[in-house]
This record gives sequence, structure tokens and C-alpha cells, in this order.
Amino acid sequence: MPIPVPQDGASFLPYALEILADGREVLVRPMNPGDFDAERDFILALSPESRRSRFQEQMRDPDPELVAGLVDVDHERQEAFAAFAGAPGEERIVGVARYVRTAEPDTCEVAVVVLDDWQDQGLGTALMRRLVDAARSRGLKRMVSLDFAENHEMTQLARFLGFRTTPDPGDRSQLLHVLEL
Repeated sequence: MPIPVPQDGASFLPYALEILADGREVLVRPMNPGDFDAERDFILALSPESRRSRFQEQMRDPDPELVAGLVDVDHERQEAFAAFAGAPGEERIVGVARYVRTAEPDTCEVAVVVLDDWQDQGLGTALMRRLVDAARSRGLKRMVSLDFAENHEMTQLARFLGFRTTPDPGDRSQLLHVLEL
């Protein structure tokens, strides 16, 4: 499926080589259905804490329907970027950021997760910045993320990127992060 190119002259590019704080390199590109096995392996490689924070539930083995839905991205109503590391032919996903448009016009819900041993190197920030650029280029005006209050890494990342953070009025165990684009 072709990746839409912004019509407004925006400089958003869907593929990028990112060099992390520790010098490791990752290729960031849009997710596609051919990434099924890599996405499944990525989910399995997440620590139980990271899996719970990302999916807001504990799971041992991801359901194939879940994985298929995560990699079948239309790049308009939803977007997902995966960061790949490793030698050619041995690449693996080490981080993913995605958004899905909500029922509210011009709003999307966002999620990001990075393998534990790749955290604190700027990968989550790089993925989120790419996602923000994609959302802006597609006319979205607001990003939201609903996360466990105990997910301090996401709260830190959200604040660093300029999200406004408030307690979820319906559930005090969660925080709502909102970024006006």
C-alpha cells in the first residue's frame, strides 16, 4: 500500500536513519502487513511491565488477530512507525509508535513502546516526533494518550514533547496526555 505524500509541501519523510544517544542506528519506517512476524517477536520481547503499559493488560502470547491489526495500517486513519535494528536480513523491531484517529474530528490516540534495553537513548522521542510530523501533515490537530499513572517513562516523554498531562477524570489510576498540534 503506498504511503501518502503530504500535499501541502510539508517536509515529512516516511523513512529515516536515526542515530541514538549511545551511537546505535535504527531505520524508522512505516509499519506494513509484511511486518507480522517482526511485530509478534517485538511484542514477545517486551518485558511484562512494558507489555502491560502498552496494551493496558497483561498478555503472554499476542493473539494473531491483534498482531494482524497492528501491522495492517492504512497510513491515513491510522499510522505506525517501527524502528528496526540489526544486520540486513536479521533486522528486528526495537520500538513502535502509532496513532489511530478517534471519533473526535482532528484527534488521534497515540501509543509508543520501546524494548527495555533500547530505552533512554532517544528512540521513543524520535518515534514520537516522526508520528507528530505525520499527524500534522495529515491535518490532525490533537494527539491524546491515556496511560497508567505509574508509567513514569511515558509521563516524562509526554512532558518533554510538550503534552499537557492531567489525571483521567474517569479513572484516577490513569493520566491523560494531550498535545495540541
